[in-house]
Amino acid sequence: MAHLAPIDDTMTEAEWRTRRDLAACYQLVDLYGWSDLSGTHISARVPGTGHFLINPYGLLFDQITASSLLKVDRDGAAIGESDRSFNPAGFLIHSCIHRARPDIHCVLHTHTRAGNAVAMQEGGLLPLSQKALIVMGWVAYHDYEGVVLDASEQESLVRDLGDRTILVMRNHGLLTCGETVGAAFAWMHRIEAACRYQIDGMAGGAPLRYPSEEVRRRTVEQGLRIFAPNGHARAGMEWPSLLAQLERERGMSYRS
Repeated sequence: MAHLAPIDDTMTEAEWRTRRDLAACYQLVDLYGWSDLSGTHISARVPGTGHFLINPYGLLFDQITASSLLKVDRDGAAIGESDRSFNPAGFLIHSCIHRARPDIHCVLHTHTRAGNAVAMQEGGLLPLSQKALIVMGWVAYHDYEGVVLDASEQESLVRDLGDRTILVMRNHGLLTCGETVGAAFAWMHRIEAACRYQIDGMAGGAPLRYPSEEVRRRTVEQGLRIFAPNGHARAGMEWPSLLAQLERERGMSYRS
């Protein structure tokens, strides 16, 4: 497995903590069945800098460790020595969001089966389940423009995301972002579950029951309060427990 040069004395404790959280996030994404070989990406801002961390292209998510993450600047130039490159589409998607949203520390993108199924449907996420309704106020949509290899798409990505935390990338997949790595993971868990419920419900073949318009509106508003930074289920509160789960299931290799 390829690694960066050994961590030296110039690395701050804040960067090392971010590396460990981000590596854990990659391994949790794999543990939860959301990975796509090395085809998707998660990034985190290095605190106090204009740099961010992203996965080396080619490593599977269960192989990502704190020291194997690549550090790049705002222009996509690698910082430090490594024999690996990173996904150019990943850089284009993530870098514009990090630049436009200083409140965002982590951006997570997936190509899951359920997420893509909903992203392909004209109606997108439907108000069929509580799981969907409580996140709908946090969801935005971005129309497909092809593989994200052209910087011209960055403007529409940022515009479409706006101030939301979940982006359904039509015909492509899902994207979440958060003030912490744990928050971005929690948002992905919620939207992924909502997508699975929708597809499973449709696959059952029975008529689907939609809540009334009044109930939909009230539940969306409840979701905006519940998951607000001061809400009782604020995004990311489960992170310590998720780390404990990862260490039970996979050990502590992500920390290396």
